[in-house]
Amino acid sequence: MIRERRYRRRSAPNDRQRRFVRSRTNRNRTAVEATPDTHVSVAPVPQDSGIRSPETTVDLGGSMTHVQTLDGIRTGDRWGRVARGLRRALLKIRLSLAAGVDGSSPIAAAAAVTAVLSAYFVLLPGVDLAMSALFHDPALGFVATMDPLLIALRKSSTWVMGLMLLGLVVVAIRGWWTGWREARKALFLISGLALASGLVVNGLFKSLWGRARPIQIEAFGGEAQFTSAWTMTDQCASNCSFVSGEASSAAWIAAVAVLMTPQAWRPVLIPAAFAYAAALSFNRLLFGGHFLSDIVLSWAITALVLCLLHRLMLHCPVAARRARRRRRVRSGPIPAMA
Repeated sequence: MIRERRYRRRSAPNDRQRRFVRSRTNRNRTAVEATPDTHVSVAPVPQDSGIRSPETTVDLGGSMTHVQTLDGIRTGDRWGRVARGLRRALLKIRLSLAAGVDGSSPIAAAAAVTAVLSAYFVLLPGVDLAMSALFHDPALGFVATMDPLLIALRKSSTWVMGLMLLGLVVVAIRGWWTGWREARKALFLISGLALASGLVVNGLFKSLWGRARPIQIEAFGGEAQFTSAWTMTDQCASNCSFVSGEASSAAWIAAVAVLMTPQAWRPVLIPAAFAYAAALSFNRLLFGGHFLSDIVLSWAITALVLCLLHRLMLHCPVAARRARRRRRVRSGPIPAMA
């Protein structure tokens, strides 16, 4: 009897052994019922996410389970990032419009200068003829077109702008790792060249206004009629005089020098950049390629477009952060709940 009791005590499993066996049995059953397929990844899809992803129905032990493919996950993440980027861009535009433009802002100053210069050249169109006549010889035409130094100066702008663009692209790419401040400036300048010089000046004004160049009008040996600034006409079919594309690019070169020059080099490089940009611009006046109003108004219009773009891309996020800080300070700390 004593031996039988001892045998039963040794052979009967205790509570700890029962729990261990039960847990191993449950794990094995779960692994058998939910064996993953090697070609799909199981991921829950929120009902309110708005993402329609391809689904596959797999029979796992008699139960129907919906699984989402990896391509669907990647597509949803990509469109989600695009939607967030669009929302941020719309928020910047809304903040910029809500803030308004005060009289001391660069936008107001550029708009005022553009309006004053436009009124001057519209009311006094003879200024353009008088300035172009200074560099025109009745027998030889615009003699500066044969000067090798001025020709080399005009060709140098292509190399200078190309090197600047390459440097800005490098700064923008490096900004992903080193910080966003300089990268935002570089992206602003690249966008400014495309928008101001590319779209507004060359795509809009030079294509639609139809103003003949000085070398094309009757007063300087051509056949076209002279028209004042801001007058839309048909004296030129394409690549017309109003406004100067090279002067707009020269103004962009000056903007790059102002924003990207290190503090130690600013007293030297910024005046040199403005002198070079002015030489490139007025070189077109010597060649008979543009009137004085084409050059001056091109600078003013380019500056206005760059100021507007600067407000949207650089100033607006900073102003939004400052407004949030002021609102947080005015509201004060949140009282603790009793």
